[in-house]
Parts: sequence; structure tokens; C-alpha cells
Amino acid sequence: MGNADQSDLVSVYGGGESLPGVLPSEPMGLASAWFEEAQRRGDQPNANAMTLATLEPDGGVSARIVLCKSFVADPGYVVFYTNYQGRKGRALAANPRAAVVFHWDHQDRQVRIEGPVVRSPASESDAYFANRPWESKIGAWASAQSEPIASREQLLAQVDEAMARFGLVAGELAAGDRSVVVPRPAHWGGWRVWAERVELWVGGVGRVHDRARWVRGLRTSGDGFEGGPWSATRLSP
Repeated sequence: MGNADQSDLVSVYGGGESLPGVLPSEPMGLASAWFEEAQRRGDQPNANAMTLATLEPDGGVSARIVLCKSFVADPGYVVFYTNYQGRKGRALAANPRAAVVFHWDHQDRQVRIEGPVVRSPASESDAYFANRPWESKIGAWASAQSEPIASREQLLAQVDEAMARFGLVAGELAAGDRSVVVPRPAHWGGWRVWAERVELWVGGVGRVHDRARWVRGLRTSGDGFEGGPWSATRLSP
């Protein structure tokens, strides 16, 4: 049998989206554009959801879904918020590296980011917390994240105690009101996952996906990092 004509193969395998023929010099601009497009389209719930993988203090690996609240293409990091004393907070404090994955099924795209992790500046966490619904603000005070609790009733009692602490009465508050003033607890805030290694993936027919990897060096700078030049490589799917 002779070799298949390349034009025939392109008609079968190359009809959908693909990465640029010449890969961009850096990946975060394109990844950020995908992130923004997924949110604009609105056809996938929680388009800012990402899987966060961490290394536990005992050497185990743990993963969970968190929400990306900021995708900063330059200098290159993503931000999520959580309780610093919860399981993932303790894991990141012990081993400050993480991997995150975005998968937009409706668009057949995927972004993987790996790198070191640092806490967001307090001012950034304060600003985000201030814009949360009052229910979420109270929840951050009431829940000792990841710790055992005797019952749902005990958790609701802790919510009631937190509301009383700030002089709030549920029946007097509109649902989702973001103007209710509740200070950010010191144990709650943001994490920045800095991009040291990035993979972009576009689904293809017959699992002949289009996939590429970018890698760069990072050096400590201020409260974060400064990135070196990216190197790009196309990968087999």
C-alpha cells in the first residue's frame, strides 16, 4: 500500500482548530485569551474552574477543583483564594509548588500550568474579599476548613456565631449583598501559581490532538518571581 496523500490526511485530521503553525514565543497570552473566551461564551458552567494538584506534607498527592479569580498573562500567574489553614493551604505552605489544569469541554481546549506558589499580597486579598457576597464572607469566618465537625447543625451554629460577632441578622440582609462590611480573616486569602511550565492542548479527530509545551526559568523577585525567556516545543498527543 502506498502512503496516504497528505492532503487527504489533512481533510480527515485537520478540519478543526489547531495551535499556530509557528508557536507563540510565550504561552500565557494565548492561554489568557482562551480563559476570557470561555467565560464570555457562557456555555460551560464555571468556566474559571481549574483542578489544583498539590504535594501533601507526607508526600502524598491531592487534587481538587478551585476557581481561578485572576489570570495574569504578564508576568504570568493565576490566582485562587482559600483558607490558608485548610488542607491545601497546609500542603502549599509545606511544599510551595502546584499544578493546575483548565479543561473547556465545549471548546475542546486544555491549559496546564505548573510552577511555584506564593501568597497573594494582603491588599489583593483584602480587595477581593471585600467584593464577596456577605454569605461567603461569613462562611470564611465560620468554617475551620478541612477540620472534622460533629454535625451540620454545629456548622450552622458556627455560622450563627460569626454573624452575631459582626452584628448581622440573616433576615435583614438581601441575598448576595456585597456591601455588607466584614473584615477578611487573617487565615484566608489568595495564592498565586506562577507559570514555569505551560502546556496548551486542542482536541483533534481520532485523538490526534495538537499539543505544545513552553518552559522558562524563574528567579525570586520581590514578593513573586521574574521570568526568563520561554522555550517552546510541540508534543505528540
